[in-house]
Amino acid sequence: MTTTAHPAFQRIALLGKVNHEATRATLLKLEQSLLNMGYEVIVEARTAEQLSSTQAQILPLHRIGESADLAIVVGGDGNMLGAARILCEADIAVIGVNRGNLGFLTDLDPDHVIEQLKSVLEGHYQTERRFLLQAEVFHCGKSKSVGRAINEVVLHSDKVAHMIEFEVFVNDEFVYSQRSDGLIISTPTGSTAYSLSGGGPILTPGLDAFTMVPMFPHTLSSRPIVVDGHSVIRLRAAANNDSLQLSCDGHVRMTVQPGDDVVIQQHPQRLRLVHPEDHSYYRVLRNKLGWGSRLF
Repeated sequence: MTTTAHPAFQRIALLGKVNHEATRATLLKLEQSLLNMGYEVIVEARTAEQLSSTQAQILPLHRIGESADLAIVVGGDGNMLGAARILCEADIAVIGVNRGNLGFLTDLDPDHVIEQLKSVLEGHYQTERRFLLQAEVFHCGKSKSVGRAINEVVLHSDKVAHMIEFEVFVNDEFVYSQRSDGLIISTPTGSTAYSLSGGGPILTPGLDAFTMVPMFPHTLSSRPIVVDGHSVIRLRAAANNDSLQLSCDGHVRMTVQPGDDVVIQQHPQRLRLVHPEDHSYYRVLRNKLGWGSRLF
């Protein structure tokens, strides 16, 4: 993580959760304040639909990265994830305003957003590079679908509480065959999300590693594994499975047929995440997970 001490942002894009009144109020406040401060403001097209009017330029999400220096995402972590999967293609800085529940990725407080944002725009901020996962499904040796995730990729049944069988390879070395409800492959960013609920470890954001967390495995000896971030993981669905699903951040879903291979590795582009200068990852964990404060 690096700290910057000079202004770098002039063109600012606004994105937000559609049909959410509190988000709408924050977006209007941000737009007016930024325009008054002399910044060029761009509003993402779907976001613009929920504003009664806007004085800003309107662009679709896939063009935000080429037109703005900074994207401000107003909403929860889900909104940030959706934006991140697209914005990682461009070297654009991204910061979040928390209008969701937990908010591990959205730092700014909506009640004090202008004061906090001013400091960031003056050049007082931290920058992190978060990696994404790329998942590709191969049928008979040919690629049939590709997805990306900033939190996790999950192999699972399309039925509730249904055990599946698959083999796991890391860098073409056989690891194990498994019978379980599925497998969660998580980035450090996603280690506080679905993976954590499944019993996986928390990985600090700077680690170049990801985890493989079994979901309700048939054997109690099956445990989460942390592997090097440059590894290539291959999952092979057993021939006796029904059709399976591969989910990326719980959003993009791909079908995995019996005998198909799933290849998971780092995506070539990284997300450039911006935090206020006083950001502390451990403070976020304490606040969001309800950890105890210092005793002395």
